[in-house]
Amino acid sequence: MYRHLQRRLADAIRDFLRRTYSLELADIVIEQPPKVELGEYALPLAFELAKKLRKAPRKIAEEIVSGLGPVEGFDKLEVAGAGYINARVSRAAMAAELAADQKLPAAIPPGKILVEHSSINPNKAAHIGHLRNAILGDTFVRLLRFAGREVDVQNYIDNTGVQVADVVVGFIHIEKKSRAEIEALARQPRFDYYCWDLYARVSQWYAEDKQNLQARRQTLHGIEDAASETAAVADLISTAVLRRHLETMDRLDIEYDFLPRESEILHLHFWDAAFTKLKDSGVLTFENDGKNKGCWVMRRAGTASESSVIPVSSVVEESSEAEKISEKDQKVIVRSNGTVGYVGKDIAYHMWKFGLLGRDFGYRKFYRYPNRHDCWISATPDHKNAENDHPHFGGVAEIYNVIDARQSEAQNTVIEALRGLGHNEAADHYTHFSYEMVALTPRCAAELGYTLSDEDKARSYIEVSGRKGFGVKADDLLDQLIASARKEVDSRHPQLTEAERESIATQIAIGALRYFMLKYTKQSVIAFDFKDALSFEGETGPYAQYAVVRATSIFRKAGLDPDLFCGNDHVGTAAPAVPPGQSQAASNLSPTVLAQFLTGEQGNAIWELWLTAAKTSYMVDQCIATTEPAYLAKHAFQLAQLFNTFYHRHPILSEPDEKRKQFLLATVAVVRRELIRTLAIMGITVPPVM
Repeated sequence: MYRHLQRRLADAIRDFLRRTYSLELADIVIEQPPKVELGEYALPLAFELAKKLRKAPRKIAEEIVSGLGPVEGFDKLEVAGAGYINARVSRAAMAAELAADQKLPAAIPPGKILVEHSSINPNKAAHIGHLRNAILGDTFVRLLRFAGREVDVQNYIDNTGVQVADVVVGFIHIEKKSRAEIEALARQPRFDYYCWDLYARVSQWYAEDKQNLQARRQTLHGIEDAASETAAVADLISTAVLRRHLETMDRLDIEYDFLPRESEILHLHFWDAAFTKLKDSGVLTFENDGKNKGCWVMRRAGTASESSVIPVSSVVEESSEAEKISEKDQKVIVRSNGTVGYVGKDIAYHMWKFGLLGRDFGYRKFYRYPNRHDCWISATPDHKNAENDHPHFGGVAEIYNVIDARQSEAQNTVIEALRGLGHNEAADHYTHFSYEMVALTPRCAAELGYTLSDEDKARSYIEVSGRKGFGVKADDLLDQLIASARKEVDSRHPQLTEAERESIATQIAIGALRYFMLKYTKQSVIAFDFKDALSFEGETGPYAQYAVVRATSIFRKAGLDPDLFCGNDHVGTAAPAVPPGQSQAASNLSPTVLAQFLTGEQGNAIWELWLTAAKTSYMVDQCIATTEPAYLAKHAFQLAQLFNTFYHRHPILSEPDEKRKQFLLATVAVVRRELIRTLAIMGITVPPVM
């Protein structure tokens, strides 16, 4: 509702500027006044127009206000200060529409969006850093779907890289295990934990004698040969670990549609097809001398425009020094030994994503979620389990790739390659959704059993390292959060069954974890701490969940169904029939009655709560436009905070005035609905009690 009125106001202003001043403004900046009593929207427009129109900002603001005329949904516009325009909505009309949960039409761009996230190396257990990636990616998927977009969720599996090779080295060269023995271990419940420890041991083995690194090189070559025993062992290990990753993420209600694997990208010769296109278009050039002699390189992203990419013809002709790409500006894509680097394979993969490669995977079902949703995995088309009745993957309109900030250069190189190939529209619709790392507070590290030096204890956070075996496994973190929440639930609700208490503790723990990962902006380093995350006070998941539980309790005590009270529909389906004896009281509140309770000092405070509740769709738009889910977490906290203040100020069920009581109940129902809706987008459910 807030978003809809904002757009209506912007359209009216834009039309007025066109008619009156012959000005075309694509963007109309609209803010919110510092106090709700000043209005719901503030426009600094007059300051922007002052130079163009050669008039004082206040004079321009007065002309706009006097000439604009009535705008549907608004009571009036006012000039404030040196030239601000404050807009006041019709509170009663907006409240009535919000109470009825009216869904207003919105323009939805065409085309499917692909969100790639998690992309955990399938060589060991997932850790806390992977959880930030997955939670950010999953929440962004939920944001897009809430906005009406069609989304495919993909999880890229690098099953032929160094990390997998190192675990293969550990099994074969350190533990001397046969394929049959590895297969038996892979059937164990936490095979990924076994690999975690083995991976750290391999790193130590390399450090003991650099000659041991020869085993890695041999293993990498073996993995690339699909018919080799080494490749079979690598596939066995990576597939078993991948299943564990999916099980771990399923605990957080995180699902995927498709798992493209690097092995198929290699075996189906995706890179060969891309390599030909990149050479023919001049995006790649061959180096005849210098430190990159024998390599195929492209200009490092950000060093020059695509118009200065050297054509292939200049490689075979005598080139002047001015024509050459300096070595510092070169990004090696194909090494002198003929092997392609990570970025090269990524370019080919992204060309497939946009439907620009002319090749496709084979597909087979890999994992079925409890809700019967199938997750597919890549295969070669002639694979014995390849299936033809698969959904269509690839050929999307937009891509969001959730990957940490350290990969920025590689991501920019992919974008520049697309531009060099002439695919500017694809490059414009490719977004690197970057984020910073997750660390641990010293207190958290100590609680997990790690020995800390005095220097470590003095730090603000402790970095984790998978190669050293130092970190927090995702399942361990979830188990410990659930155990901590369970202690609280057991002490507060001993009358509940064990299954009920476990379910509630799990909802609280997952809500705490997801909220904690989302409340920090992407570019902030997170220092995780159990106590801070599980707190029932402050900006936490349990605090927001508790606000919903409190709101539900009010209706339970009143003998009313909150979802029916306002015709609420927080899951996107039709509202159920009203049972006998219960009326949807909020719909009986006339605009006149609503206006009566939304004016004056007390009314302003309650209106601020209604106005915040009206901003869910607006906040979703902001999160998508900025790729920043933290704004939604802030919205949930602000709404919960305002509601708790409202709850303590107004004795709702003992209110003697029946009309006012119905209004207060309507307020509770609206806030409860929007909090549930907001938390659901964040992947957080609400338990029946806290």
